[in-house]
Amino acid sequence: MSRPVTLFTGQWADLPLETMAEKAAEMGYDGLELACWGDHFEVDKALSGDGYCKKQRAILEKHGLQCFAISNHLVGQAVCDIIDERHKLIIPERLWKDGDPEGVRQRCAQEMIDTAKAAKRMGVNVVNGFTGSSIWHKLYFFPPTGQPEIDAGFTDFADRWNPIFDEFDKVGVRFGLEVHPTEIAYDIHTTRRALEAVGHRKTFGFNFDPSHLIWQGVDPVKFINAFEDRIYHVHIKDGIRLLDGESSILASHLSFGDHRRGWDFRSPGRGEVDFEEIIRALNRIGYTGPLSVEWEDIGMDRFHGGTEAADFVRAIDFQPSNVAFDAAFEE
Repeated sequence: MSRPVTLFTGQWADLPLETMAEKAAEMGYDGLELACWGDHFEVDKALSGDGYCKKQRAILEKHGLQCFAISNHLVGQAVCDIIDERHKLIIPERLWKDGDPEGVRQRCAQEMIDTAKAAKRMGVNVVNGFTGSSIWHKLYFFPPTGQPEIDAGFTDFADRWNPIFDEFDKVGVRFGLEVHPTEIAYDIHTTRRALEAVGHRKTFGFNFDPSHLIWQGVDPVKFINAFEDRIYHVHIKDGIRLLDGESSILASHLSFGDHRRGWDFRSPGRGEVDFEEIIRALNRIGYTGPLSVEWEDIGMDRFHGGTEAADFVRAIDFQPSNVAFDAAFEE
């Protein structure tokens, strides 16, 4: 199949793109999935003139790298969220301004529209990201929460994102939601509801990431099977459950990397995700896009892990058979 093996730069945004590209090439990657923070891909600069995208492309090409997707998770998070001081840490000051919650949501919605336009200038037709959710905090249903309140959350998602998707359509760019706790869709049932909320429009698909499903007890292959025509991009990321009778699947308000947590992320191949079955499922649905490593393992040096992950992805990827096993016996 020879799918491109790329690296998502979100966890490497402390490095300038020039350094990141050099390191990614050394680690064995074919390309970068550029995050819209740090200096990797700045939306406002991309729209200020043609020179910016040419410069970013030139940096990648210098190191033999390609770009298949732009990711703006942090700004997308603020489109539907109930805004608080945490959001000030993840979005640009020009979008935060005075911190008025509705103003922040509206500015971030416009930034997502601009991200689609910027991606098009970069020659990319997939933008990955988050949507945020006005109802995630109502997950437990206590104080008592009725379905009308949940329905209102999905309506809010549709009302805020459909105008964004209209602009995506105009420039021929698709949006890949990374189905994930704290988003409007975090498992298979909520993903179906999110699709229904926006009328199953083709602009809205998924950046498939098994790591956020596995610790919830959701089978990643069942997700692929359920949404096979909506897998617009794929993350290779691993996770593991560490439940020991004291820990909780809710993670106990413990930071990532704390050995007492009930689950955590792992470098690809070192957790619970069955990548063998995922590759088979991707082959079955005809996915030929990049396999993009989102590397997070707080217990491992990232350059060691990033290099190991590139080798791991190449080892697990394979082409489907184009012949029947017993074809030689047919008349």
